[in-house]
Amino acid sequence: MSNTATPTNGYASSPCSAHLDPSGVDPAQARDVARWRKATRIDLLERRKSRSVEDHSAVSQRISDRLERALHDRFDGARGLVMSLYWPIKGEPNLRPLMHALHDAGVTIALPLVETKAAPLVFRHWTPDTKMVRGDWNIPVPPADAPVLTPQIALAPLVGWDGEAYRLGYGGGYFDRTLAALIPRPFKIGIGYASARLTTIFPQPHDIPMDMILTEDGAISGT
Repeated sequence: MSNTATPTNGYASSPCSAHLDPSGVDPAQARDVARWRKATRIDLLERRKSRSVEDHSAVSQRISDRLERALHDRFDGARGLVMSLYWPIKGEPNLRPLMHALHDAGVTIALPLVETKAAPLVFRHWTPDTKMVRGDWNIPVPPADAPVLTPQIALAPLVGWDGEAYRLGYGGGYFDRTLAALIPRPFKIGIGYASARLTTIFPQPHDIPMDMILTEDGAISGT
């Protein structure tokens, strides 16, 4: 399968026009999109698992370098701002060394937590001295007494992405739900691999485009 995904046969209707008012979405079309996304997600995650340790480390460093430059260019380094990152799982780019560097540079770091199922994520303060506990999916997270923060810059890990800066996530809807609820809206950066680019994710009404998608090959801005 190529890096540019296309819909498979058997759709009741074309997924291409799926980014519509919710009241106008064809249920059969929505099911087709969900089925396509599930198959595409599985394929991309399998490819991600095939990366060698050395390649994953090198690509993670390139993404970290590009992100650091983007923060410098757009936010003067983000010193004094609250920025949410993430603890990497399932072969995601590892930005943990950058978390330490940003903290040392005066950026306030927050990490997302699932504290209530099917609800927006909660962001809690992280520092290099934070004693992490096990959270949802067994991911290390700050403890319950860490302060809750509202990020001004939010990183969203992605499985796939398209040229309109929409992200394909893990299917739980947590980041879309969270980004829709945050007030004020943060600057949203999707983080992933260049090889995970898709022709389209067939956006649905609940999908929120990123302000930027950043990979080891560079960045694209949302429309």
